[in-house]
Amino acid sequence: MPAFLIFGAGFIGQRVLKLDIKSISTMSLYLMLPFLTFDTFYSNELNIEYFYMFLFTFILALIMVILTVTYGFFIKADKTQMSAMLLGTIFPNSGNYGAPVAMFAFGTVGFQYAVIFMVIHAFLINTVGIFIASYGSEKATSIKESLMRVLKMPVLYGFLFGVLFQGFHIELPATIQDGIRLVGSASIPTVMLILGMQLAEIKPQKFELKYVNSVTIFRMLISPLLAVVLVSFMPVNDMIKNVFILLAAMPIAANTTLLAVQFNVKPDLTSFMTLVTTLISLITIPLTIFFIR
Repeated sequence: MPAFLIFGAGFIGQRVLKLDIKSISTMSLYLMLPFLTFDTFYSNELNIEYFYMFLFTFILALIMVILTVTYGFFIKADKTQMSAMLLGTIFPNSGNYGAPVAMFAFGTVGFQYAVIFMVIHAFLINTVGIFIASYGSEKATSIKESLMRVLKMPVLYGFLFGVLFQGFHIELPATIQDGIRLVGSASIPTVMLILGMQLAEIKPQKFELKYVNSVTIFRMLISPLLAVVLVSFMPVNDMIKNVFILLAAMPIAANTTLLAVQFNVKPDLTSFMTLVTTLISLITIPLTIFFIR
């Protein structure tokens, strides 16, 4: 309820005020989230658990790719339809949905782990996601262009500087840390409002149900079930396992819509699937938290 109250505020605000979502999203991505990422990696001691978080996130993504491509082959999906399905099944909304819900469900520690997963997912979206979107579009993107896009992501530098400052034991004055933490904390309600605003811009249309239904089942059911299986092999603490399962149960990442629009990969279908999975999460996310606990 706390999360959807904020989503609702963004939804209603966009309907009434017609704000420029791109400007607000750019501010959040380039000015706020890097501070949150830096603070997370600067404040938390690095250990082997971080490696397992990266490893098992990639394993889950790889399994989802294999399952989606296999299913797409049997329903005879073309490359554009296949790309749209992959964008929907691989990438969960860990940024403007997952991390805030983890904070409400598991407190500060759960939230910090969720931010780490969020950075991993952001890296995946801006590498694997760009490749998938460019593959399904007539507008091809080279490996160099994809790498340049990754290098332009400020969240990456927030991660790198946070790790370096901690690794070299660089102590920041308390006042500087407070300022960084203040901006980083502001990013959470901002990205939640942005999601509500993005949902307000989605217009339902008629689509082939085999794509909507399959992506919804893969994203909202199969992904969290696979996560439950994978955590049994993860040599990490229970909180990381809980956050991993919760984020795997999240709806489609809002950023996939931006990729679908940019590369013309069924943008209307991708947006509609994002809306459907987000609405279904009203039921599935509370159930997921209930079973985790």
